[in-house]
Amino acid sequence: MTKTTFDAVIIGAGPGGYVAAIRAAQLGFDVALVEKNATLGGTCLNVGCIPSKALLDSSELFAMAAHDFASHGIEVGEPKIDVPRMIARKRKVVEELTRGIAMLMKKNGVTVIRGRARLAGGMRVAVATDDGEIELEARKNILLATGSVPVELPFAPFDGRVVVSSTEALEFDRVPEHLVVVGAGFIGLELGSVWRRLGARVTVVEMLPKLLPMMDDEVSDALTKALRKQGLEFELGAKLEGVRVTNERATVEITKADGTRAAIECDRVLVAVGRRPFAEGLGLEAAGVELDERRRVKIDDEFRTTAPGVSAIGDLVRGPMLAHKAEEEGVAWAEILAGQPGHVNYDAIPGVVYTWPEAAYVGLTEREARERYADAVKVGKFAFAANGRAKAAGEREGFVKVITGPRGRVLGVHIFGPRASELVAEAVLAMEFGGTAEDIARTCHAHPTLSEAVKEAALAAEGRVIHS
Repeated sequence: MTKTTFDAVIIGAGPGGYVAAIRAAQLGFDVALVEKNATLGGTCLNVGCIPSKALLDSSELFAMAAHDFASHGIEVGEPKIDVPRMIARKRKVVEELTRGIAMLMKKNGVTVIRGRARLAGGMRVAVATDDGEIELEARKNILLATGSVPVELPFAPFDGRVVVSSTEALEFDRVPEHLVVVGAGFIGLELGSVWRRLGARVTVVEMLPKLLPMMDDEVSDALTKALRKQGLEFELGAKLEGVRVTNERATVEITKADGTRAAIECDRVLVAVGRRPFAEGLGLEAAGVELDERRRVKIDDEFRTTAPGVSAIGDLVRGPMLAHKAEEEGVAWAEILAGQPGHVNYDAIPGVVYTWPEAAYVGLTEREARERYADAVKVGKFAFAANGRAKAAGEREGFVKVITGPRGRVLGVHIFGPRASELVAEAVLAMEFGGTAEDIARTCHAHPTLSEAVKEAALAAEGRVIHS
């Protein structure tokens, strides 16, 4: 490589980094994208969002064949799962998408450099490549977008076989007999659902008294009930004391909510208690990049760190650790660099749990809304059991909940039910533009569709629901 000076040098090719690179290139900047792994796309594409959804879809089809096809008049007999073939399909999906990202870099003229990067002072970045160390220089900005890694517990260290992170739980070569999931967050519930559908006994251990405290109480309660019905077992309000591994088996020791001790025998333990920013080897301290109390990179409202010329986005910085949040920040960073008004509305970032039924949300919960706006809050709900499309599909479980505040403005929307991940986009759009329940209610929705449930919930918030 002969060229070493660029307008912008981006470290990390996950959703935040590669999207930032594309947008910056579109705006006329000469961009270098540095990635330590063999493929682009970061955690999300390689060992996170995409492969987990591939397995969720495969396992959902298996569950439908086992439990739902007969009600549609479809007789297929008892389904069998070929785990290696399922994993191979998942890998193919990932491979196709990572190749697609590489093609996008070529299409947009982004220079991709393979190696481990660290800040080298000023506007310089040192990259350790297979052919030795090179030094890059940025004329305008260096962007840190190195993402996050799973949190490892000292009393339950990963061994990659019995005690695993989400990365290894995406690669099991067989269905576990008994999987213990430590942590009832997005990752734990999704991967727990995958292996439960395929026949594993699954026990979820969670230190909090309920699932997903960031979600509306009604959605959290409904999701818990649904997952229990599907066979997942929960130890809520329980403290993990330790994990002992002997001969490819594990004993998970916990203190239950009532204070009693228990030992759970299993063959796999998935520790999914969260993720932490990945900043090892970046040379942050030497470069003058300060961290906050949670070891996240400090930034201002335009993503600038405390080191001149160095910015940061995504899981490295404050806010939810979500791929789409990182993407929005990457676009905003590039536009600000170009002198444009880059924008991220942190009050309108959706969250989704891809179980089945799905759970999705944006904005305030009912509890948060009432604490902030008291009697000005109105709530509208509509059950999928009353939606024609949901009935036709045999997906009657769940509801849409619309929360409004002063002047009818939408404060939050919470959905538990079929395709909640897709339906929430309408709510995000309404909130992004300061919309009201009236705006949603007066928008024509195709019939019959699941989206009509969103309209009906908005109508309910206005006191004039039609089909309930």
